[in-house]
Amino acid sequence: MNSQSTLGLKYNTYDTYRDSGVSNLGQTPLHWKVMQLKRTINGCVNGIWGAEPKTNSEDTIVLRVADFDRPKLSLKDDGFTYRNISDGEKLSRKLKSGDLLLEKSGGGERTLVGQVVLFDKAFEAVTSNFVAKMTPISGFNSGFLNYVFSRFYNENINYCSIKQNTGIQNLDSAAYLAEKFAFPLEKEQEKIANFLDHETAKIDTLIDKQQQLIKLLKEKRQAVISHAVTKGLNSDAPMRESGVEWLGEVPENWNIWKFGHFAPIITCGIASTPTYVEEEEGMPFLSAQNIQNNKLSLHKYNYISNELHNQLTQYRKPERGDVLLTRVGAGIGAACVIDIDMEFSIYVSLTHIRIKPELACNKFIVYFFASDYCQYLNHQGTVTGGGVGNLNVQNVIKYSVALPSIEEQKKIVCYLDSISGKYNELIVTSLRAIELARERRTALISAAVTGKIDVRNWTAPVSSNNNKEVA
Repeated sequence: MNSQSTLGLKYNTYDTYRDSGVSNLGQTPLHWKVMQLKRTINGCVNGIWGAEPKTNSEDTIVLRVADFDRPKLSLKDDGFTYRNISDGEKLSRKLKSGDLLLEKSGGGERTLVGQVVLFDKAFEAVTSNFVAKMTPISGFNSGFLNYVFSRFYNENINYCSIKQNTGIQNLDSAAYLAEKFAFPLEKEQEKIANFLDHETAKIDTLIDKQQQLIKLLKEKRQAVISHAVTKGLNSDAPMRESGVEWLGEVPENWNIWKFGHFAPIITCGIASTPTYVEEEEGMPFLSAQNIQNNKLSLHKYNYISNELHNQLTQYRKPERGDVLLTRVGAGIGAACVIDIDMEFSIYVSLTHIRIKPELACNKFIVYFFASDYCQYLNHQGTVTGGGVGNLNVQNVIKYSVALPSIEEQKKIVCYLDSISGKYNELIVTSLRAIELARERRTALISAAVTGKIDVRNWTAPVSSNNNKEVA
């Protein structure tokens, strides 16, 4: 046998290959048989949403796309939706372990519809009307098929079977299942599936550990910021009671200010969605998406007419050194300093703040907004309407803020810039490790299910008494 390197690891290859005749598949092992995907399953049964639940034993779990654990090609473990489904409606739709669930409608701006996951649960369930059930026929291993479909999805082979209607992607399942692939016999399929189960589980464990590390790093960064902007950097400094709930003790030489006293200009963006124009006809119009990691990001924005821009900025125009604060949506409380000289207007999701430089350092205030104390205040001052949080600016101006001298504020900012930078570098490193692990996972699945590597002689490592794998 020859060998092939898959992301740095050596695997055996098959002795003989032939041209599959399928453009996206290339050469496959000689004994593998090419056929349409629809020949591997017993139809594609659409789901049902059912009636309102009765909140009793008659209700049935209805699995939605939101229940998909996409990276792991399986289902989440909880948070399921219960609906009332009659016995007749369940007759052809009831799931059994080993069935495959196909996302027929959904997707998003950056996500294609067509994800497939494996149903490996013991509870009774059906799929929703956006998800179809596919049952593998005799001779086809459900785990292997699950990996085959993931290869189709990861390589966007399902793209040509997608139709777009009213902003929702719909998968033409007949066209999709007419695609061809090469299959070994079921025993070999099972061997490949077992190999991938083992190897992807190891990769998933590494990813989980990196995600836990990122969470820990963010928590530590948050704790450092919160302590610095409310207690200072000198652990030996004399302290006094601030008289402010949730703020507690502050350094003796710090003063308590109402936010509005050192930030006399606090304005919100336009509340209604304006008519956008082409770049050459208007002015930049920024929103909450333009604050990324407490920095101003110009990766994407729209333009409004010069006339509307002039109306919005007639009295208060955002300038370099001012602060922008997110006040609507999931990222409430995120802030940044304007560090460009570009002229622009803002949407309702942002608030424009101008700070008296003799009293407060703009970057210190950005860190203040990132503190646990301020996040608590934001939570208390957020009004929820239509499922969307809205930070009440009238509450912000009443926030009690402990401020040291400008010189001390600048020292704190310098320290936090340095320490946050170190945490951010570690987070970026972990994110890159996750990205590489996912790339390896995808490449390994593709190589195994297309026969580019031969794992027929693979055996699961035997565990020792202390549950550690033996190479």
